[in-house]
Amino acid sequence: MKDLVKKTEVLIEALPYIQQFHGAIAVIKFGGSAMEDPLLTHKTMRDIVLLEAIGMKPVVVHGGGKAISARLREMQIEPKFINGLRVTDDKTIEVVDDVLHNVTNVQLVDGILRAGGKGASISGKKLLRAKKLYTNDKESGEQLDIGYVGEVVSVDVTAIHDALRFNVIPVITPLATDFHGQTYNINADTAACEIAKALNAKKLVFLSDVPGIMRDPQDESSLISVIHTSEVANLIADGVLSGGMLPKIQSCVGSLESGVSQVHMVDGRQPHSLLLEIFTTSGVGTQIIKG
Repeated sequence: MKDLVKKTEVLIEALPYIQQFHGAIAVIKFGGSAMEDPLLTHKTMRDIVLLEAIGMKPVVVHGGGKAISARLREMQIEPKFINGLRVTDDKTIEVVDDVLHNVTNVQLVDGILRAGGKGASISGKKLLRAKKLYTNDKESGEQLDIGYVGEVVSVDVTAIHDALRFNVIPVITPLATDFHGQTYNINADTAACEIAKALNAKKLVFLSDVPGIMRDPQDESSLISVIHTSEVANLIADGVLSGGMLPKIQSCVGSLESGVSQVHMVDGRQPHSLLLEIFTTSGVGTQIIKG
């Protein structure tokens, strides 16, 4: 009986959040090692189906970097990164396109269907327009050409709204084309931010390999539950935000400044972390809000 009461209490705690976010768009970026675990992927897709069933409008943007690197190594092509960005030559962009569309995306849509939901594959190439992105050498400042890596310049959300109108969960690949039809690889975090901005999403959730933002990366008890955008500059100065987290947090701030209501960073390796973050008072990750 006590277990039943606890389950009831969980539902009651979730009620005001279910009411608050009914009809709200939530962009969920799914990536990292959680995607490599079929059981975790299944649970995540089931949680996303639950969000849709109780009235939210989830939109999934996925990564696939590890699967891409594995395919390249099978082809005896060693993956190369500069400043965290994959160097993407002619052969690599073909592999990226194939793996994201025909492996990763298919698996996630299938996971939604097996959980009783309706999912639809939407290519980022139909949504995102991009221009070529360059990066700079950290020491010399010299501009470096990293191939077919793009910077998003516009987003057409028509196909996303069409899917949501029919209670279908869009599952989007982080690719884009330029105005000449050339395909570009887009950082999945960036793609999620740009799509969330264009949709004016209520929530943007990153499911990755870390519990959230921690003051000490080696100490999970130092997790910061809530960060206001006004605190970001000091956190960068203090070294709390650095490395690969820096461009992600800057994209998050840009999303909040452009109309996204809340950004969450949670550990996708923990089962049901998505639901716990959205539907409990304490949450389990880091929430970033404007102010």
